[in-house]
Amino acid sequence: MKFLDEAKIWVKAGDGGDGVVAFRREKYIEFGGPDGGNGGKGGNVIIQAVAGLNTLIDYRYSQHFKARKGGNGAGSDRTGAASDDVVLKVPVGTVILGEDKETVLADLTKEGQKVIIAQGGDGGHGNAHYKTSTNRAPRRADKGYPGEEMWLWLRLKLIADAGLVGLPNAGKSTFLAASSGARPKIADYPFTTLNPQLGVVRLNATEEFVLADIPGLIEGAAEGAGLGTRFLGHIERCAVLLHLIDGTQPDPVGAWRTVREELEGYGGGLIDKPEIVALNKLDAMTPQAKASRIKALERATGAPVLVISGVTGEGVPEALRKLADAVYADREQRKAEEARKIPRLG
Repeated sequence: MKFLDEAKIWVKAGDGGDGVVAFRREKYIEFGGPDGGNGGKGGNVIIQAVAGLNTLIDYRYSQHFKARKGGNGAGSDRTGAASDDVVLKVPVGTVILGEDKETVLADLTKEGQKVIIAQGGDGGHGNAHYKTSTNRAPRRADKGYPGEEMWLWLRLKLIADAGLVGLPNAGKSTFLAASSGARPKIADYPFTTLNPQLGVVRLNATEEFVLADIPGLIEGAAEGAGLGTRFLGHIERCAVLLHLIDGTQPDPVGAWRTVREELEGYGGGLIDKPEIVALNKLDAMTPQAKASRIKALERATGAPVLVISGVTGEGVPEALRKLADAVYADREQRKAEEARKIPRLG
């Protein structure tokens, strides 16, 4: 299935049904009277997050969605039928934006979460509604109210606990394959990864988290160079970032700074997320190069640097342990914040 993380759609809720003008024509009721019913409500347009989807490809060629109009009222004070809602199913993690691509209308982060994005119109009143003690035979009936319509942007941000960042060929796909059941494409040329990849990392029977790998960044990505920063949205929800640096290149500090500058240029709070720096490809480094590059990186980052090899697996368990600790600490913090929001009774 082709990966698509952004789509523009048009939605139109159903108009309300029309009220009618009608009068009773019964044999033994001398004066009859108004009995025109109200119109039915138009259908809503609802967007719902469901499990089993990881792309917006369904909205690539089908972009217009319209709910049906409510039924018109009828004589004998009968109300028109309400129309069914139209439900659009999207992956968990979908953000619904206005036409300006900036106004956030909804953020669907949980399975089953849904939002009425376009409200159906109410039905118009029939003439029975306008009967009063002084107006015994009203001939007024209203048209149904129009349903809401708008253009929307759907933007998918994958739900992952931890994210991998780095320059192309830093070994991110190899690390993902070594630490999870994911099988991304691995090759010895840049931009092997063209779409985000997810893998579930299981440390033991009780601890697991989702790790996301995105295409590599290059200098100028924030201005559109390479694949740009369009995929960075998929790690906005991550609790921690693992920054992989190719240990075989002569300037690991420059590589670290390049990626950090692109994260800062993108925004979205990525530059402020906890970062674990790991020098990758230990199997291809000499002891002297390893020592000098670790020292330079630690001086630049101001934090300890891990040394790993995605090929041999050396250092990978330690890196995953650090990621898991950060992920679980973030989960506990979120639980505490949610508990503070719950009102206390008494």
